[in-house]
Amino acid sequence: MNMAIKITETRTKIAAAIFDMDGLLIDSERMSLACWHDAALELGHTISEHIPLGMIGMHSSKTESYLRSELGKDFPVMTLRARTHEIYLERSQSAIDLRPGVLELLDYLRERAIPCAVATSTRRSIAIHHLETTRLLPYFQFAVCGDEITHPKPAPEIYLKAIAKLNAQAADCIVFEDSNFGAQAGHAAGCRVFMVPDLRPALPETKALGLTIVDSLHQAKTILAGELPR
Repeated sequence: MNMAIKITETRTKIAAAIFDMDGLLIDSERMSLACWHDAALELGHTISEHIPLGMIGMHSSKTESYLRSELGKDFPVMTLRARTHEIYLERSQSAIDLRPGVLELLDYLRERAIPCAVATSTRRSIAIHHLETTRLLPYFQFAVCGDEITHPKPAPEIYLKAIAKLNAQAADCIVFEDSNFGAQAGHAAGCRVFMVPDLRPALPETKALGLTIVDSLHQAKTILAGELPR
């Protein structure tokens, strides 16, 4: 079923494209959810499915307080975080699958000499590893990562930093995001945003921003192909 597409305006000038990574370029969110559940089981606990889902797009600096609010002050939150991280690193050593339409969109932008960057909440060491193992790194001029910013998504800092490095105007940049936090950050930075929801749908407050919401990056490419000069 196709999601409704809402476009508030058409802009045919694209100076640059900025991509989130997890859940947007690579299919890492499902693996991450499994790591949280498996780590909890190792510690003798079970956690509700909504708890790790609530951390999609969340910066690591916010996860401790979130988990304590969900699991209670007596839950071994720090041990859970540490073991989850260990399991995630173990499982992500092999290549992670790409999300649908990634290569087609990146090739399309490369053919039109549109520079691309990554803006991810993931720390640099892990982000670069993922981009290298999936062979996506050559498509991007640079990455701005979660351990290089002060105010994480939904604040616009990470996108403003990427825009400045691209030497572009925000209004001429397109942001591609899968999470509500990320889509809100791209909009707050002044960019046009394509949201491709993965495990969590667009929230009402995200939809109210008038973003372009699509089923996949295939659909995003089709929209852009209809707007850009041939």
